[in-house]
Amino acid sequence: MKRREFIAGIGSAAAWPVLARAQPTERVRRIGMLTFSAENDPLNQSFIALFREGLAKLGWVEGRNLRIDLRFGATDADRTRAGAAELVSLGPDVIVTYGVAPTMAVQRQTQLIPIVFAAVGDPLATGVVKNLARPEGNTTGVTNLYVSIAGKWLELLKEAAPRVERVGFVYSPDLGSTAEGLSPYSSSLEEAARALGVQAISIPFRNAVELVRAIDAFAARPNGGLIVLPPSPTAVDRRTINQLAIHHQLPTIFQDRYYAAEGGLIAYGGDVIEIYRTASTYADGILRGAKVSDLPVQLPTKIPLVINLKTAKAIGLVIPESFLLRADEVIE
Repeated sequence: MKRREFIAGIGSAAAWPVLARAQPTERVRRIGMLTFSAENDPLNQSFIALFREGLAKLGWVEGRNLRIDLRFGATDADRTRAGAAELVSLGPDVIVTYGVAPTMAVQRQTQLIPIVFAAVGDPLATGVVKNLARPEGNTTGVTNLYVSIAGKWLELLKEAAPRVERVGFVYSPDLGSTAEGLSPYSSSLEEAARALGVQAISIPFRNAVELVRAIDAFAARPNGGLIVLPPSPTAVDRRTINQLAIHHQLPTIFQDRYYAAEGGLIAYGGDVIEIYRTASTYADGILRGAKVSDLPVQLPTKIPLVINLKTAKAIGLVIPESFLLRADEVIE
C-alpha cells in the first residue's frame, strides 16, 4: 500500500468536530491506559508524560476531575491480556492504548468502552480498524507509521551506508505480527530489497539469547545492516541491539527519534510528541461527549529524519554529505 493510498479518504486532520473547550466539570472522569512496554522503560515514561501534559493543558487535573489507571504489558502477551481485563473491569470512560498488542487485547475485552490508540503502525494492515475516515466500533486514534514506510527505511539505510548488501529486519513475532508470525512490514521490505538488489533476511527473536545469537550469526558475513521493526523492543533489547551493532559495525535504522538518541544510527517515523499530544485531544473529546465514529484515525503529519553521528563514527561509517543535509536533526 502506498502512502497516498493510505491517506486517501480520511480527509483533513482537522475534519473531526471541534468540541467546546469549557473547563471540565468537577465530576471525576476515569481514563485507563495500557502500554506494551515496561513501567521503567524511559521511552514509556516519556510517552505517558506527554499524554498527561496534553490533558493538563485541556483542563484535566489528576486528583481533581481526572483519574488515570495505568497498566504495563512489558512486551509480555499474558501480562498485556491481564492488564486489558483489569482496566475494562474498572469501567473507565475511555481506554488509551500504546501499541498494537495492547489495543487488540482491549478490543477483545470490550466493544463498548471507547478506545483511543497511539502508535499502532498501520492500523489497516494490523486490523485495528477497518475504516480510517469514520472508524467503526469503539476504536480510533493516532498512528505513527504506514506499512510502505518499511521500503523507505531500506532506501535510507542504503543511502547512508552504500556498502550495505544484506539487511536483517529484527522483530518480535509475538508482538504485532500476522497470523503466520511475520511482521506486517516484511512484504514492503522484501519488495524494496529486490528493487535495490539487497538481500533481505528475517531476524525474529523471542528473548535476549535468541536476539544475540541471531545478530551474531547475521554479522558473520560482511556488508550487513539492520532495520528494527515495530513494535519497539524492550529497553534492554534495544541496548543489546545497539551494542551488537557497534561491535559488528552494522548500520541501523529505527522508527523513532528516541531510538537514535539511544544509539541507533538513523531514525525515521512519525513524531511521537505530536502523536501523544493528539491522542490526549482525542481522549479529551470523548470525555466531553464525542463519538468514536466522529474522530477519524489520524496519520503522522511530521516524519523527521534523525542521524546519530556519534554512532556513525563508532561503526566507522562516513555518511554522505548530501544525506546529512536532508536530516531534520543530527545528533553529534
